[in-house]
Amino acid sequence: MFLTYSFPLLFGLLLIAYYRLPGKAQRVLLLGFSIFCYARAGWESLGLMLLVTALCWCAARAMERWGRKREILLGCLTTNFALLALCRIRFPMGPMPVGISFYLLQCVGYCVDVYRGKVSAERNILKFALFASFFPQMAQGPIGRFDTLSRELSPGREYVRSEVSEGLMRMLWGYFKKLVVADRLAVPVAALKGSFGPGFLLLTVLYTVRLYADFTGGMDMALGAARALGIRLEENFDRPFSAKSVAEYWRRWHITLGRWMKEYVFYPLCVSRPLLRLGRAARKRLGARGKRVSVYIATGITWLATGLWHGAAPNFLLWGMLNCAFVLISQELGPLYARFHKRFGWKGKRWYARFEMARTFFLMNLIRACDLFPNPIDYVNRLVSLVQWGTVPDLGLGAGDWWILTLGTALMFGAEGCREKLSRLSPGMKWAGAAVLVLITLVFGCYGLEYDAGSFIYGNF
Repeated sequence: MFLTYSFPLLFGLLLIAYYRLPGKAQRVLLLGFSIFCYARAGWESLGLMLLVTALCWCAARAMERWGRKREILLGCLTTNFALLALCRIRFPMGPMPVGISFYLLQCVGYCVDVYRGKVSAERNILKFALFASFFPQMAQGPIGRFDTLSRELSPGREYVRSEVSEGLMRMLWGYFKKLVVADRLAVPVAALKGSFGPGFLLLTVLYTVRLYADFTGGMDMALGAARALGIRLEENFDRPFSAKSVAEYWRRWHITLGRWMKEYVFYPLCVSRPLLRLGRAARKRLGARGKRVSVYIATGITWLATGLWHGAAPNFLLWGMLNCAFVLISQELGPLYARFHKRFGWKGKRWYARFEMARTFFLMNLIRACDLFPNPIDYVNRLVSLVQWGTVPDLGLGAGDWWILTLGTALMFGAEGCREKLSRLSPGMKWAGAAVLVLITLVFGCYGLEYDAGSFIYGNF
């Protein structure tokens, strides 16, 4: 959607009409534009979105009106996840029908919140349909919560110049990251997929940077488009490469998915009767350590579900289990690390904090490379090859491309590290920076892409 040549024109017309319409007409316009975007993606994508929306709206209303909440919720969850499973079977390697992995979790989370009594069932199906289909979120999220997003989507937004300019500048920043950095990195990443040893190690770094630029670029476009409409969506990233452990990394990367998995998978499992009984039995046999058994199992199931959400291929299951293993190891060794740091006086040292960040970065790069190898045997062979010497193949880029990539990546990470300082610049300085960014993107960006869910990497998940 964001990468079509027609989108800037359509979005400009939407902005003009949106701020000229009164109250509730704004919401009708947003819903109509969102349905139009899904229709452009294909009638199958539109039909699935409308079906999931209708199912979850009816289930929530039925839970409030007819009782028997548990049975209705189980039926709703079974139906929705059966739809997702069918899509996974039909499109095992992606791209999936647009947005289903995101709006389905969003709608299911709403139904669970109604079951728990956290929110009231929405009576107006058009309001709920806008919550489910809001167009900036359709391809990559973020995954919103009904209690916050529904308030943001309330009608009656007035034109505020600072909000619109802030949103447009953030969209521009997203285009820069996507077109100048992410899409240019696609060439060396493809060239390195068959490599071993040092070539594979370089692949893990370049793919991680590409994925970050691609995903956060899409997020910037989504959050910027919503901000220009006076709507604040939730942030999905918080400088993940500054994390000092795997657990911290996942608190900073894809924040809304991690929160969804924690609230709707991990916590319910921890308090479920089977795991509570297992925990009591483990404490009798293993003592104090036994109480952690149920947490280990809940964590494993949660990461298994996260892997399946990314894809039904074996490599995503391996990816989930590797993340689970390192999260549990880092948590269990945390007290030991603390005593070790205190003994040698390393805790709080700047050089050691940087070492922890670098260690986490390269470890997550190795795990992230699972995305690229549907056959886990291929991935394991490349991990083994790291102990061997080898050569790096030709990456398919000239010297000019490498200069563009190096400077673009440095600008991307440098600007995000100084985001607070940049936000305090005068409007004139911001517009001057935006003009320079436009020029850089127009001159050095990669073009020729039309709408395709695979245009963004997370469109395949």
